[in-house]
Formats: sequence, structure tokens, C-alpha cells
Amino acid sequence: MNVAVAGPGAFGVKHLEAIQKIEGIQVATIIGDSEVSARDVAQRFGVPIGRRTWLGALASPEVEAVILATPTPLHAEQAIQCLEAGKHVQVEIPMADNLKDAERLVEAAKRSSKVAMVGHTRRFNPSHRWIHSRVRAGRVGYPADGCPDILFSPFQHECARSAAQLDRSSALAPCLPYG
Repeated sequence: MNVAVAGPGAFGVKHLEAIQKIEGIQVATIIGDSEVSARDVAQRFGVPIGRRTWLGALASPEVEAVILATPTPLHAEQAIQCLEAGKHVQVEIPMADNLKDAERLVEAAKRSSKVAMVGHTRRFNPSHRWIHSRVRAGRVGYPADGCPDILFSPFQHECARSAAQLDRSSALAPCLPYG
């Protein structure tokens, strides 16, 4: 399968490193907001093309799937564009930055014959049990709530309205000291 990786930053590079270990997967192109960064990462991983043009990659018949490691505000719209272009898509978490866009993406996936999936690797993190215990103990909230153990940002509450939903949400972030 030929894939495009959108986002030549840290998470895009993690995907490229993983792809190197999977037989039968080829990276056809790397898409970046900077032609220089896309070209540099493409050269580092031996990818023949580093494109800056998003729509050019989606129009390419050689691209069968797209991995989105782009900024969160772009996730839903780009994933929908991939599905509408007839490409399988894997989008980094979160799948959208609001509930309405997440629902639009789910509907686009239902209409499509392609696979749409969200990278949810934190679900398997050993600290996940710690997160579950804090959710059950009610130690979840906003920074203004007296520094709970787990924080979520203002847009995340749309996707996780109850403790049960928070328990399954990738929108959680442990409250760790900065520095």
C-alpha cells in the first residue's frame, strides 16, 4: 500500500519510523506546510517526493491512504477530504477539536467505502489505569478547579461530558508540574 504522510513534524516522523518496519507499506509522499521541511524529511526517509500541495497528493492515484499528523484544528476537515478523495485515512488524536466536526467526520466515514481510524496509542499506555482511577475518584476538571490530577481543555468537554465518557476519552492530560 502507498501512503502519504501529512505533517513532517515529530508525530509524522514517528509514523515514518514505524512504517519502515512494516513490510508492504511504501510512503509515496510527505506533505508539509513548508516545502523545505517536507523535502528534508522525505530525503531523510528515502521518500521520492516531498509535496507541499495537499490537494495534489489527494489527487494522486498512487496514494491509497493518508496518515494525518497535522495540527488538531485541521484533523476533521482533512480526514473528510481524504475520504471524499477515495483515500483511507488515519488521523492523530484528537479526531476533531469540537463535537460537531467529529460528528461530520463520522458521517463522512459512514458514507465512504474507505477505512477511517484515529490513532489512540495512549489507550494502551501503562498509566491508563492511573487515569481511570483518577476519573472514578472525581479528580478531573479545569485548571481553575484547584489543580485536579487530570485536566481537560475547554473544547474537550464537548466530547466528554460525564465521568464515564471521560474514562474513554483521549482528551485527558495528566496535571504535571511545568519546568
